[in-house]
Amino acid sequence: MKTLVYFHGFASSSQSNTIAYFTKEMTECRIIAPDIPVDPEEALPFLKDFCAANKPDLIIGTSMGGMYAMQQTDYPRICVNPALRMSEQKEILKPGTFEYFHPTKDGRTHFTVTEETIQHFKEMEQHMYDGITDESKAKCWGFFAGGDTTVNYKGEFSEHFDNVFDFHGEHRMNNKVMHDVIIPFVRKILSQENESRK
Repeated sequence: MKTLVYFHGFASSSQSNTIAYFTKEMTECRIIAPDIPVDPEEALPFLKDFCAANKPDLIIGTSMGGMYAMQQTDYPRICVNPALRMSEQKEILKPGTFEYFHPTKDGRTHFTVTEETIQHFKEMEQHMYDGITDESKAKCWGFFAGGDTTVNYKGEFSEHFDNVFDFHGEHRMNNKVMHDVIIPFVRKILSQENESRK
């Protein structure tokens, strides 16, 4: 059974409706999702260790999760509306205590952003593309919604990666986009991976 890892977006959690939908629709895969720490200084090493332990056949990330997925260079990954410059999203990433859209696996309902958190995003963003080889670039796909008014980094993504796709939708993935666009593409990629190993 293939392992699919999902990275959630900012203020979301491993208990989101997206993961529930993937789990329901893709019964041929083991679907797992971590609760991503708020601060990238903690999040990046955590996600690297999580992937090393779970050995995903594919990573899917949305928004902030897409930005983190892009940096997992050892794995095939799909980045949906990746929020590549979180530090510039001043209406989203700002100091304070906020409520998760869904409680985390261990029941936490709130998270805190500090000025230091924002600075850590700025520092991370200076190194997002370090060490990405041609082989790794070929296994990274970016999906960008035409109606995304929250973040749109298609131009920047396209400067570094060739696999860029447009779809009809908004920033947050809904079930229709997952059903019509993402899941068929996931199955295609996993099928190609199978063929290449034969």
